[in-house]
Amino acid sequence: MRLRNVKNAKDILENYKYFISDVCSNKNEWSLKFGNKNPIMLEIGMGKGDFIIGMAKAHPEWNFIGIEKYESVLVRAVEKLEKEDITNVRVMAVDAKNLEEYFGNEIDTIYLNFSDPWPKKRHFKRRLTYKDFLKTYDGIFKSGARIILKTDNDSFFESSLISLNNYGYVFDLVILDLWSTERENVKTEYEIKFASKGFKIKYLEAHK
Repeated sequence: MRLRNVKNAKDILENYKYFISDVCSNKNEWSLKFGNKNPIMLEIGMGKGDFIIGMAKAHPEWNFIGIEKYESVLVRAVEKLEKEDITNVRVMAVDAKNLEEYFGNEIDTIYLNFSDPWPKKRHFKRRLTYKDFLKTYDGIFKSGARIILKTDNDSFFESSLISLNNYGYVFDLVILDLWSTERENVKTEYEIKFASKGFKIKYLEAHK
């Protein structure tokens, strides 16, 4: 999908209360930012925000942080957030490879929703379930580790299963066709698009 550039996206984001601009200032103090000690869930690659908004509304007992690399995409997410009456969401325009700069051991669960599958072999180290990323996640989990993943891409799903297993994760749930189940599922924009084209949505939950 072609990324549409939003002119002055950074300046636009600064005007929204949900947006965190000083990205390193809250490390080890995210509970203070939310004003409570509720579990903190992190969505890496939040896109236009449908998932994180839906989850925050469904689970007010949790706090949610969404990160998105592209500011133009994040603008669309915060525009949606501003229309909602929710207080348990914050978002940042940052890269996942630098997570330990923004978080201490504070995160309870990481969500990976329709991450870039990086299908070419020379790019496999960029996958968010590659061992180097899993090692980075170790540095931000509060206690233990929990990852929830959704994708339409068979190859990425298979490689993620292998990578997580090799890194010591245990699978609590693996579903090859999520939409055929009655499991609670907050859908993303990509998810609806891919499923409408006949792609099966794969899902896993794993802990370590």
